[in-house]
Amino acid sequence: MSADALEARLGHTFADRGLYARSLTHPSAAHEEDGSRGNERLEFLGDAVLDLIISRILFERHPDWHEGMLTRARARLVNKDSLAARAREIDLGAAIRLGKTEHQSRGHEKDSVLANAFEAVVGAFYLDAGLDRVSEFVTAHFAALLEESDVAAADPKTAFQEWSHAHENATPRYTMLEDRGDEGGDERFRVAVEVLGDVRAEGVGRTKRAAERVAAATALANAEGSQ
Repeated sequence: MSADALEARLGHTFADRGLYARSLTHPSAAHEEDGSRGNERLEFLGDAVLDLIISRILFERHPDWHEGMLTRARARLVNKDSLAARAREIDLGAAIRLGKTEHQSRGHEKDSVLANAFEAVVGAFYLDAGLDRVSEFVTAHFAALLEESDVAAADPKTAFQEWSHAHENATPRYTMLEDRGDEGGDERFRVAVEVLGDVRAEGVGRTKRAAERVAAATALANAEGSQ
């Protein structure tokens, strides 16, 4: 893919052509050419820029979210899989310069290579055009994920499962403790949620799912409160 084609997808024409070229140079290519580290420094900068932009978007969109919810949402948005997917949206792999061995192993298709290159391009974009312009690009390409994140964060079962995976490396299990049988009763079902055999909370509700959501919300609040 030509430089012009990628820049069209980025919505920006780089004034600093050397900066742009460096952002697309994988360390394997740079090492073969001059022994340098290619786009690694720009990758470092782009990672910080992405964190800042996504953090600000979440902060402004959700004034009622506490720190734990904001942190989980950002981690859901800014990770290797997510960044690699964004890289594929703009066909970034076709523009990355790779060393011979990395090229032979189809490095332009690897999630790690794509994610790192995406960060490097964002870092270069920031240096060349400033925060406002790169924020427009990032916001546009993360729009769908931001909507998904809103839905997931609103579901305490999803949020507690993510916490459990991150901190306990285990999936929560829900067990029904009681069904009072009173049709339509607000406290008909009582369930417990446990992680690794340890009951973390109980919840009651009109439906089994409602009781599970209460249990998950309570368990999550307890977990975050103890940190």
